[in-house]
Amino acid sequence: MTLESFLYYLFLLVMFLSMAQGILIGTLFFLKRSGDKRANAFYGLLLITFGLTLLHNLLTLTGTFEKFPHLHFLPIYFSLAFPPLLFYHVKFSLYPNYRLRLTDLKHFILPFMQIAFFLTLFLYPTEVKSQIGRRFLNPFFGAAEQALYISTFLAYLYFAYKYIRKKKQESSRKSSLRLVAYLSHLLKFFSILFAIHLVFVIADFIYYEFFSINIRTLKPYAALGALSFAALVDWLGLYGFQVLFWGRKVFR
Repeated sequence: MTLESFLYYLFLLVMFLSMAQGILIGTLFFLKRSGDKRANAFYGLLLITFGLTLLHNLLTLTGTFEKFPHLHFLPIYFSLAFPPLLFYHVKFSLYPNYRLRLTDLKHFILPFMQIAFFLTLFLYPTEVKSQIGRRFLNPFFGAAEQALYISTFLAYLYFAYKYIRKKKQESSRKSSLRLVAYLSHLLKFFSILFAIHLVFVIADFIYYEFFSINIRTLKPYAALGALSFAALVDWLGLYGFQVLFWGRKVFR
């Protein structure tokens, strides 16, 4: 086995393990008894959707969609669902008495439309959907989608931080301050990893849309870009594991 082959299979193993742990720990959050059930459900969904989207990336990088064209638009791509899921996990963790209103539905319009888009195209005949790929103005799978992904994530992270600061100012209870510390740690480290991931997303967009250069064909770049996304899943999973086994007294 050559060094290149070894690194390739090592890369696939890391991606697979990241995907598997995200889905597994996300599922465990639906069985979690401590903490707000809605906060647990949102975090569980966050991890599962991240894990499934990582699986989509893995299938893309391994050429599976090209080998099996009937799998095109398999509905496992949920980029627009990440921001509101993370935000509502933070919100319900800090304010368990909050009740969802009809106005909250607007936060999930884009995620549901993205799911409907993939599900609809997945049911198209293979010869039709295999000819459809990413489009510049497509808000669910293309350049516009990436712009929405970045802008909404930055916005929701900002508002999640605002809720954390507000809770810190409102409460002096030790248990509440520990909860704030946990969530602050979650967002701070996630923001750092997201900034690194953002570099790859923006570089890919600029090169492809303005210079017609697909830098994803460069194996080192494609691997590092994929790993930057996998790192987000790994951090969310690691944090989730910590909450499940050591943070139960905090998330009562």
